[in-house]
Amino acid sequence: MKILEVPEYKAENTIKITKTIKGNDVSLFGAFKTDDEVICTVRVNPRSGAYDFTLIITDDDTGAQVSLPFKRELDLPQDTYTIKLPTHKEALYFYKISYRDTEGEHFCKNPIDEREDFQLTVYDKNYKPPKWFAGGIMYHIFVDRFAKSGKCPKKDYAIMCDDPDAVPQYVKNRGDKLENNVFFGGDIYGIIEKLDYLKSLGVTCLYLSPIFDAYSNHKYDTGNYMEIDSMFGGEEAFDELIIQAKKKDIRVILDGVFNHTGADSIYFNKFGRYPSLGAYQSEDSPYASWYDFEKRPDMYKCWWGIDILPTANKNSESYRDYIFGDNGVVPHYIEKGASGWRLDVADELTDEFIEQIARSAKKRDSEALIIGEVWEDASNKIAYSKRRKYLRGHELDSVMNYPFRSAVIEFVKNGDGRTFERTVKTVCSNYPKCVCDNLMNFLGTHDTERILTVLGGDPDTGLSGDILAYKKMSDEQLVIGRKRLKMAYTLIATLPGVPCIYYGDEAGLQGYHDPFNRRFFPWGKEDEEILAFYRKIGKIRTEHADFKDSIIEFLTVTDDFIAYRRGKITVCVNRSDKAYEYDNKRKYTNLLSGENEFITLKPNSCGIYI
Repeated sequence: MKILEVPEYKAENTIKITKTIKGNDVSLFGAFKTDDEVICTVRVNPRSGAYDFTLIITDDDTGAQVSLPFKRELDLPQDTYTIKLPTHKEALYFYKISYRDTEGEHFCKNPIDEREDFQLTVYDKNYKPPKWFAGGIMYHIFVDRFAKSGKCPKKDYAIMCDDPDAVPQYVKNRGDKLENNVFFGGDIYGIIEKLDYLKSLGVTCLYLSPIFDAYSNHKYDTGNYMEIDSMFGGEEAFDELIIQAKKKDIRVILDGVFNHTGADSIYFNKFGRYPSLGAYQSEDSPYASWYDFEKRPDMYKCWWGIDILPTANKNSESYRDYIFGDNGVVPHYIEKGASGWRLDVADELTDEFIEQIARSAKKRDSEALIIGEVWEDASNKIAYSKRRKYLRGHELDSVMNYPFRSAVIEFVKNGDGRTFERTVKTVCSNYPKCVCDNLMNFLGTHDTERILTVLGGDPDTGLSGDILAYKKMSDEQLVIGRKRLKMAYTLIATLPGVPCIYYGDEAGLQGYHDPFNRRFFPWGKEDEEILAFYRKIGKIRTEHADFKDSIIEFLTVTDDFIAYRRGKITVCVNRSDKAYEYDNKRKYTNLLSGENEFITLKPNSCGIYI
């Protein structure tokens, strides 16, 4: 029988709180499964005068609140108070621990953030996460901008840009609309040609931006879910990618944009480019129930008021069947070889809709991975005034880990190690451990500024597009940016979860907000220093299983220095301008340098030791 203990808490030097679970599933942090035995323990110095410990716990689903007394046990030199926490159902609980002394009533403070509130997440004990994703490396490809094979046909309206160094099309004047019809020619065949390159980075999973037929270069305005865009190579290219990627033990997940479609689509057909009778054209359209019209034809619900992205009615039985029914979009591409879905704007989808997507995908492949685009703590997220149930074992296997990204950037740039530690511990405490092992950890995406620019460049302070389009980092800024990027990638790649590389970050691409973060990959002009470092991290993750599912244990945290342990490996980052001597008692192998050395870090450097 094993016992789990999460970090101890000490209040006023007299009170310690320890949560313990009796069972074989051992993890330092994590939510708990239904029917786990979870014991909350408070140990008190008898001379402190503290007594009458009470658990005040609220079931977030029902709003029901109860106060329950702790059981006192004599355990000199400390008094021990214990209580069993509820795990009989999937739920989210918030609780406080009160006690009394001669001065009145007090509340114990959470050791992570010093607040009085604690969270208990309980998820389905029957949930089985995909096993293949943890321990690997993901690579996020914006298909039109990665690699060009020259094999794919051009659409009539498409404007082709043959200069890979060109700036993507951007809005020049206020009020102008961005057509997004300028293409650089990246396609799926181009990805196939670069699989060896991707493998050199340690990549085990490709996450592709939308590949379905659509008007734009970004494809988030879906035209036809059941047709892979001809400019990307169509069905044949996708089938070949699945075959060739599998030979290199690389899986592929797709971008599921199910909250909205394109106005220019087979379903809405606002511009009459499709042969179908679209919902915009007639109430008699087979797709009429898919959209909500306030007044036909031009007043309809659309995503964030963008009229080219009409919002789909997720309550339409016809739409639901089309997306996740037996012959729907979700199972269709799982059967074709995709290993899962990243769900765009997951907050816009209901819990039940996401659950049906997950159920449909896993019916075809029990190892299918479902990742949600969630920008906050997904365990307690409130969207549209409703608490979401993403991580209770029926919906998402993982989420895009924006909290870790923010914490890493803040530490590396500004020296805030305490917030970094608090963020990591909070996520690991609130999420099921199996979700933590599968977290999508990233430094950049198609929605964020390029990480090298974020870490070393000038801030975007409302400058015009004409300035941002051509603004580059100085040589001095590049030196700083490279050092910070190495520290940041070391952290994001060694924290619980799976690092995700946004195409080109490893090659030193710069750029501000969309569309300047979507330049074409600089083949032949890569930043060799950054690329070599990313490859080294890939090799380390490939050779050491410690990063797959081991817990994280913080060893030392200051404003400018962080050290933590993952299994047998110690990770250290010194973001200060002074050297930091961590351990001069014995030598370790630094996996980054290959040297046998004491743990003494130079200014603005990092090390991975075993």
